[in-house]
Amino acid sequence: MPGGGLRFEGVLALRGVTKAYGAHVVLGQVSLDVAAGQRVALIGPSGSGKSTILRLFAGLVRPDDGTVEVAGATVAGDGVAAARRRLGYVIQEGGLFPHLTAHDNVALGARQQAWPVARVRARIAELAELVRLPPALLARYPVQLSGGQRQRVALMRALAGDPEVLLLDEPLGALDLMVRAELQDDLRALFARLARTVLLVTHDLAEAALLADTVVLVHDGRIVQQGPIAELAERPASDFVRQFVRAQRGLHLPPDDARA
Repeated sequence: MPGGGLRFEGVLALRGVTKAYGAHVVLGQVSLDVAAGQRVALIGPSGSGKSTILRLFAGLVRPDDGTVEVAGATVAGDGVAAARRRLGYVIQEGGLFPHLTAHDNVALGARQQAWPVARVRARIAELAELVRLPPALLARYPVQLSGGQRQRVALMRALAGDPEVLLLDEPLGALDLMVRAELQDDLRALFARLARTVLLVTHDLAEAALLADTVVLVHDGRIVQQGPIAELAERPASDFVRQFVRAQRGLHLPPDDARA
């Protein structure tokens, strides 16, 4: 559907959001709903506004107009802190603090909330098993880890507080193809196991097809079509959508059970 997008009550929502930096309009009157448990991929060219949408939900930027909601509450003022407690956020290349070990990167939020040491230790052990990170690597600093290992640690950090929603901004974009393929499979299995709401940004339509049940194509700060990826491929809403799908070389839609 071109323009504002489908309307249903969601755990994440944009209502007529506009965001500009000077004369450059990043988002123009964007509306979006993401339902609880839904996995949505934001796709589109560089500079289309995808990452800005994630930053709005995380409270890192404010809209110039319109409202941003997480679980029915507006992300503004005192609501920003409350929204962040519901979210886990992973950025490209992980964003780990280089002066902290992997263990301490993951434990940072829990320690700020004064969790008992035993609870922190148990949670980190649980998460390391969940993301398939060898426990011995937790003592290493980010520079001592591979790109794939850093992304697993970043995912552990995002999951540490057991968030309702995961926001992932190009989480695999900086990895080589073999590592990326392995992590794609692991993320798909993880999403299915956790049954959390997921909103992720990617340039790769094949990756979106593997990890999400709905794709939202963004172009020049507007949603131009959203729905199942097969719908974009078979019934493009515009010439741009058709060209974008055709440009994704080697796109093969996985079977329905692979996206479940």
